[in-house]
Amino acid sequence: MLTEMDGFESDMKVVVIAATNRPEALDPALCRPGRFSRKVLVGEPDDEGRKKILAVHLRGVPLEEDVHLICDLVASLTPGFVGADLANIVNEAALLAARRGSETVTREDIMEAIERAKFGINDKQLRPKWTARSSRLSNSQLRSRHPLHYNT
Repeated sequence: MLTEMDGFESDMKVVVIAATNRPEALDPALCRPGRFSRKVLVGEPDDEGRKKILAVHLRGVPLEEDVHLICDLVASLTPGFVGADLANIVNEAALLAARRGSETVTREDIMEAIERAKFGINDKQLRPKWTARSSRLSNSQLRSRHPLHYNT
């Protein structure tokens, strides 16, 4: 890449834009003045941003419920998720609905897709065991009068 960038003539008006998920792994030579000297950090979307991203990905997806309700639900349950994560949830939910033979995506499909995206546990028999263990561990550490009943 450096070789290509160094080949530009000084009178050429070329703008090179690049993106990375791992800025710490960049070669320092790439970030010297005259190369990629300006950095623009794009953070994770907030709740409103996730709703807007979801609205785009849910276009054309037949939902059992109102799209705004689904966007609100998913956005509230997915802090830290980016556009690709949200697209994956929508795709996974649609696949789950198709496997059931349904023509519409339900709230249960969405919740299952979120669980898969967050935890990656596909075996439904393992989930109750993990939930029970994590609840016991959390309750033993919290020692609260209000124990956790469901831990994710």
